[in-house]
Amino acid sequence: MRLITDISDLQTSPLPPSVATIGFFDGVHVGHRFLVRQVCEVARERHLSSLLITFPVHPRMVMQTDYQPRLLSTFDEKCTLLASTGAGYCVALPFTRELAALSAHDFMQQVLRDQLYVHTLVIGHDHRFGHNRAEGFADYVRYGDELGMEIVRADSYQPDDTNISSSVARASLEAGEVDKAARCLGYDYFLDGHVISGQQIGRTLGYPTANIQVDNPLKLIPADGVYAVRVRTEGHIYKGMLNIGCRPTIDNDTHRTIEVHLLHFEGNLYGHPLRIEFVRRIRGEQKFLNREALAHQLQLDAEEAERIF
Repeated sequence: MRLITDISDLQTSPLPPSVATIGFFDGVHVGHRFLVRQVCEVARERHLSSLLITFPVHPRMVMQTDYQPRLLSTFDEKCTLLASTGAGYCVALPFTRELAALSAHDFMQQVLRDQLYVHTLVIGHDHRFGHNRAEGFADYVRYGDELGMEIVRADSYQPDDTNISSSVARASLEAGEVDKAARCLGYDYFLDGHVISGQQIGRTLGYPTANIQVDNPLKLIPADGVYAVRVRTEGHIYKGMLNIGCRPTIDNDTHRTIEVHLLHFEGNLYGHPLRIEFVRRIRGEQKFLNREALAHQLQLDAEEAERIF
């Protein structure tokens, strides 16, 4: 997939005529992938290129500067996930107040037709664009007829008894239901980060942990608790158990930490980048009477993580 992050490049290297769709695509969940497959299928039928149009930052952050999204994927992660769909091109369109002020008609004419050479636009079943999202599918079809652009309504993704959306994935993660989020996303939810220096309290309990600093502060952190996780670092994959929370038995303050213990691992990970993939929640965060009770529970948690894997 060719990624275009600077649309001024298109002046010297324009895109070929394409079948396109538009979306923020946070998390690139299974519903997004279903939509992209339709775009690629229509493109093959018409012998055109396939194009995904997205935005590098959440549009609401431009319109509401104090808004802090809870992202399922960073921009780089999103681009990697989109590249795996098989689409030919992806344009990261800068979202500005000027762009937001365009009507749907003007956006279709000035951006989709004149800049991006969109021949056919595939619209998600519930997607709206243009100023205040005031117009709907019938309007897009009418504007398309005027502009020489075909408008296609995408089929909705309707798996059995499962509602698929970025909002559902976020709600599942915030409830600690990481396995439910994985069914929505189509992959285990992950955090990318680095190992930083900690208090090394886990070592005194027999379970040394690596303290994780997440690379992007806007990335959603799942609910507090203990999780069975898969850890990827330096080309290796490890099984582990991870705690998110305020360590009430040790500190009982409001500072939230992310600590992972790698099962059957000996070594030093300080400064190393790693990816944490959430497999299943073992339990919520608890306060124990003393460190001995906590150490016993950690043993039970490690045994449960082994069973999960």
